[in-house]
Amino acid sequence: MKKLAMIVALLATPVAAQEPVNIAPGMMSVTVETPEGPVEISRIQDNDNRLTGDFSMTSRPCPDFCIQPMVPAPGVTPIGELEMLEFLNDPEVVVIDGRVPPDFRGGAIPGAVNVPYTEAADRLHELGCEPDFDGFICDGPDVKSVALYCNGPWCGQSPTAARRMIEAGFPAEKIHYYRGGMQSWRSLGLTVTEAE
Repeated sequence: MKKLAMIVALLATPVAAQEPVNIAPGMMSVTVETPEGPVEISRIQDNDNRLTGDFSMTSRPCPDFCIQPMVPAPGVTPIGELEMLEFLNDPEVVVIDGRVPPDFRGGAIPGAVNVPYTEAADRLHELGCEPDFDGFICDGPDVKSVALYCNGPWCGQSPTAARRMIEAGFPAEKIHYYRGGMQSWRSLGLTVTEAE
């Protein structure tokens, strides 16, 4: 009888209603084109969702996990999530995940291209730059802008990529830096590519 009373009490307890989780007022989702087809980016709709795993860790030792500056090099523009969502649908901007391939395969921003920070200065031809003896010439009308990101505010991979790109001839004013990276993206419950 006690078990039946307990079950009835549990069933009678009101369940908290789930409130919709928009990206911004009036913006429930953004659809981006990827090589695999369109992907809808939205926020996780579970109001009780929590971060788990490496991205929930707050206090890893420096080095290697030192807090990065908001502007990794003079002329680079810092951006947030809403700007990143706009850039994902802008044909003049390439969103670059500057992390090493295993991190990229573990989940990324949909539509991002993986250009590991160790290769960024050597792949500027993919952004419209012309190879030159001392690096690249990146002043033509076909040179794309980039939005770089990596693991989060403590990750030095995309800041290093930005600095190396500038040293190789890429204009700093064409670089946007999403310092929040995957840690902020995941903390907001935004869509991530599935881990391979």
